[in-house]
Amino acid sequence: MSQPQLLNLDPQMLTPNPWNTNIVSPDNETKLEESIRRNGLFKPVIVRELPVLKLSQPAQPVYEIIGGEHRWQVAKKIGLAQIPVVNLGQIDDKRAKEISVLDNARYGADDTLSFAELLKGLGDVVELQSFLPFGDEDLTTIFSSADIALDDLEIDGNFERAEGESDAPEPPAAKAPKTHTVMRFKVSLRDAERLTALIARTQKAQGLTDADDLTNAGDALVHLLVDQFEVKASAGAFQLDEIDAALAEVAA
Repeated sequence: MSQPQLLNLDPQMLTPNPWNTNIVSPDNETKLEESIRRNGLFKPVIVRELPVLKLSQPAQPVYEIIGGEHRWQVAKKIGLAQIPVVNLGQIDDKRAKEISVLDNARYGADDTLSFAELLKGLGDVVELQSFLPFGDEDLTTIFSSADIALDDLEIDGNFERAEGESDAPEPPAAKAPKTHTVMRFKVSLRDAERLTALIARTQKAQGLTDADDLTNAGDALVHLLVDQFEVKASAGAFQLDEIDAALAEVAA
């Protein structure tokens, strides 16, 4: 692989790759746009150089995006004339795909207490939500981790076990009842875009914004499906009790 080159290029000179698996929700796209407007495009888009397009005059290289497709899309949307790009040269598909996966990966994890303190110095929940990829519940969980006082834990200052005290472990606390589960399914890219847009529109129309992003999206999808069931049932396409029977059969 040749030495990477740092360039400033017109976004129109770049083209996306066909294998990108990173899907960003409409809500996080808005936050990414606000982040770039707020702090600039400080993270370059990673590209490789494809064979020169000889049909153009003068001949122009084709730059295929390996990492940063969503940053590139936002840059075009807000009208940036040039964006920072790291060109890795003419690398093969396998190397390009490896780097693409690595660009979206994260090897470390935040120390929760330190991260909470860091975020507190950057703004309140409303401000942070406008440009960070966190929902209200995510930030509440992060901040609550830093608000635990030792007095609230009711720790006995005498750590030595009293005479005759049992070594038996305390019974585990009862778990809160499970109310949601994560489902996974695969749809075409076109259907994924349409479904994402429908879910985002339903979330906004129905005010489904109180929980985390996954729960809000799931509630919106259920709302859409129930509406369709009721419409078809009213048209005589099927009876709602048929759906209940099918659900009971699956659960059995």
